Amino acid sequence: MRRPRPLPDHLSDRAFSVRDARDAGVSAGRLDAGDLAIPYPGVRVPVGRDLDSIESRARQFAERMRPWQFFSHSTALALHGVPLPSDRASQRLHVAAHRPDREPRVSGVVGHRLGPGPSDVRTVGGLRVESPASAWRHVASWWTHEDLVVAGDFLVGRSGLLTLDDLAAEVARRPGRGQNALTAALADVRVGAESPTETRLRLLLCAAGLPEPSLNLVLRASDGRFVARLDMAYESWRVAVEYDGRQHAEDRAQFERDADRWHDIRSQGWHLVRILRHHLRGDGQPAVRMVAAALRETGWAP
Repeated sequence: MRRPRPLPDHLSDRAFSVRDARDAGVSAGRLDAGDLAIPYPGVRVPVGRDLDSIESRARQFAERMRPWQFFSHSTALALHGVPLPSDRASQRLHVAAHRPDREPRVSGVVGHRLGPGPSDVRTVGGLRVESPASAWRHVASWWTHEDLVVAGDFLVGRSGLLTLDDLAAEVARRPGRGQNALTAALADVRVGAESPTETRLRLLLCAAGLPEPSLNLVLRASDGRFVARLDMAYESWRVAVEYDGRQHAEDRAQFERDADRWHDIRSQGWHLVRILRHHLRGDGQPAVRMVAAALRETGWAP
């Protein structure tokens, strides 16, 4: 069997539109060869490239997007780096347009026709993407409270994308569908959480009636020496809570450094509670019981 003719260099390692390929002299027969996938009508991708990640699907669809269309909802959040829930709706590709322009109607894409008015659209990695604040508002119609808080924590945290005031302004500026969910989520968003699991653990502890911990407290020895930065801390009771998602210690040197760090924390008179992945399975009550026991041991009374 004859091998397909090579594609022009600028088309050989990325998604491209049929129109661009034809302009480059690629024949219709070559565009139907078996080494090219067809993710969307009018788009081709060399087989072997990533076809399934949200960013890859967005780059594929961008080859046929209209100038007035942009990625929105959960797709926009993903392109901004926000961790997404695993539900099917969040994993689909969401593309929007403002009236009177039309949203796309293509299989595999959820089109949204938003109200008229200026849109806060920016360029992220060469793609037209809705602002993170607007996208956070839009997913409130189907995301859980926990998912919204996880996203909010990310947006106001180390990503530096937004501030708490930015989120509050978005909630106040555009009341509508999902308003109650956004208001409730905003009340639980905190600066300092560094992973979705840390956020979920904090929400779990608070929902169980435990005090709310401080985030990323810097612990120093009496002589000012830096000891550790604690994921979650109950300073009044000198209880530190840390999540370790590793299944097992694969890096011996890292494990030894961690063990020394745990010893240093405890040597400062702190009770360290290490939450592992299996403590959070199901309803997460083993984690709640561990933290509650440490707090009671150090003087906390419910």
